[in-house]
Amino acid sequence: MTKRIALGQQVPEIYQAMSNLHAEVEKAAANAGLDQKLLELVKTRASQLNGCAFCLDMHTNDAISIGESPRRLFVLDAWRETELFTEQERAALALTEAMTKLSLSQDVPEDVYEEAIRVFTEAQYRTVAWAIIVINSWNRVAVTSHSALPKRDA
Repeated sequence: MTKRIALGQQVPEIYQAMSNLHAEVEKAAANAGLDQKLLELVKTRASQLNGCAFCLDMHTNDAISIGESPRRLFVLDAWRETELFTEQERAALALTEAMTKLSLSQDVPEDVYEEAIRVFTEAQYRTVAWAIIVINSWNRVAVTSHSALPKRDA
């Protein structure tokens, strides 16, 4: 893979603004009573769709560290075919896919929206949507920069 100009911490003001936005979304999620595992599933699913190895590595690692099942992460790409995910997680994953693929549909389908507002409070819905926006932004930074994976034991 070719080395590219990094977009991240080399522009500290912009990077800090993104980090602050991410921190605000995490705080809003806690205040809205959202499970951190749900957020990590959202981050992981968007990163799968965007082909972001850096974020996939980070968020699957983060998910496992907070008790997420590796099995659920292994089948996340085919979540619709399993009974392993809760009603809220399924709604969040459908919303993640719809918002991540906006260039294809130009909209979030009504059925996806309706299911999300059925299972989430307004505050939870807003927070999930913002979490999707933030991870898609981070994916674009990492993919465009060809961000290298951190060194870890296999």
